[in-house]
Amino acid sequence: MNTSHRSRTPKIFGNLLSLFLLLLPSAAIWQSQAAVAQQQTSTARFTESLKFQEIEPGIEYGQTSSGHASNDESTGPWLINVVRVDLTRARLKIVHALDEGVGLETVSSLAARYHAPAAVNGGYFRVAGTYRGDSIGLLLLDRNLISESYRERAAFGLIDLGNKSEIVFAHLKFSGEVSLGAAKHAVDGLNRPIEPDELIVFTPKFHRTTLTTPDGIEVVVRRNQVSAVLDHKGSSDIPADGYVISAAGKSREWLLANARKGSKITFSWRLKSIEAGDNTDWNRPYSLLGGGPQLIKAGKIAITDKQEKMSATFAADRHPRTAIAKLGSGKLLLVTVDGRQPGVSSGMSLYLLADLLLELGAVEAMNLDGGGSTTMVIQNKIVNKPSDQTGERPVSDAILVFAKPK
Repeated sequence: MNTSHRSRTPKIFGNLLSLFLLLLPSAAIWQSQAAVAQQQTSTARFTESLKFQEIEPGIEYGQTSSGHASNDESTGPWLINVVRVDLTRARLKIVHALDEGVGLETVSSLAARYHAPAAVNGGYFRVAGTYRGDSIGLLLLDRNLISESYRERAAFGLIDLGNKSEIVFAHLKFSGEVSLGAAKHAVDGLNRPIEPDELIVFTPKFHRTTLTTPDGIEVVVRRNQVSAVLDHKGSSDIPADGYVISAAGKSREWLLANARKGSKITFSWRLKSIEAGDNTDWNRPYSLLGGGPQLIKAGKIAITDKQEKMSATFAADRHPRTAIAKLGSGKLLLVTVDGRQPGVSSGMSLYLLADLLLELGAVEAMNLDGGGSTTMVIQNKIVNKPSDQTGERPVSDAILVFAKPK
C-alpha cells in the first residue's frame, strides 16, 4: 500500500477547502453587489420605459405609461408626461390668461399666442364670479406683482443669472404698506375681492377697472399723488401710471380721514421666506408663481399640505397632477400625471407624485394646480388627456418654455 499517496489526500482536500473559504467572502460580496445592482435597476416604478427626445435646444420631452389596472388603484395605470429643461439653453416664462389679472384661457391658446414649444398649466385661481381667473396665490410677472401669497403656500421663482436661469423654491410671506405722510396702513392684498375691513391695491396689470362694488372708498393714485377720492362709487379706472387703493369698513374710515386730493402717497411691499436660514434675496426673481404644497426638499420627500392648510383628502386622494421640480444638475422638470380615467390613468396622491419626482431625480419640487386643469402642450399639441368631459379647461396662467436665441 502506498502510504504517501494516502497521506497527501487530506492535505490536498484541506488546501481546496481553504481556497473555497478564501473565495467565499468574494463570492458573497459579488452576489451582494449583483443583488444591489438588480435592485437598482428594478426600482423604476413609474419611468422604466421613459425616453426623452429633444424638441428644441435645451428642451426635452418624454411620455410613458406605467402600472396596470386592478381593483387597487395604487397599481395605476398612469399616463405620465415630462418636460426636462436645460436652463443654460432654454428659459421659462409665466403668463396670465388674456394678459390681465382676471380672465381664463386654455394652455394651448397661451402656448400658441406666445409661440412656445412646451407649456403646462400653473397655479390656483377663482373659477367663477366677477373675478373669475384671478390668481389665488403668489404671482409675479416680469417683476410686476399681480397677486400676494395665500396662506404662505409653496412658490417657485425664476432668477436671471445672465447666461442661465435658476429656479428657487420657498414659502413666502407678503407684507405691504401705504403711507400718507406720517399715517401708515397695512395692505391686505392685491388685485382681488375685498373682504370686510380690508385695504386692497389694484395695479394696471390687473384690468382696466377695479371691478368693485360701491360699498367702500377708492383712492386713485397717479405718480405717487392722490388724484381722486371716490367714496361709494365702485369700479374705478386704474391709471397706467399709478394704481387704485380700495378699502372697506375700518380701512375705509382710515383712508377717508387721511387721503386728500393732491396728497403725496407711497405704496411698498416685500416678500420674505418664512423658513429659517433662507438667505435668498426675494427681490431677485423676475417671475414667481405660487401653488402648493411643497413635495420634495433637499432630495427628500417633505410634503407640507398640513402646514399650508390643505385638506387631508386633497393629499391622499388620486387626482390628475401637475408639478415642477429641480434636478441635482440644475435642470428643471415639468410633469403631468393624468387621472379620473379608469383603464387609462388613475391619477396619483401627493405621496405617489413625490415618489415619481424622486425617481426622476428631483431634489426640490412642488405641486401646481391639478384636476381638470392639468394640461401639457408640446409643439401646439395637447399630449396628455385632460380629465374634464368638455375637454381642455381654461385656466388663469401657464408656464411656457422657450429655447434661447442662438
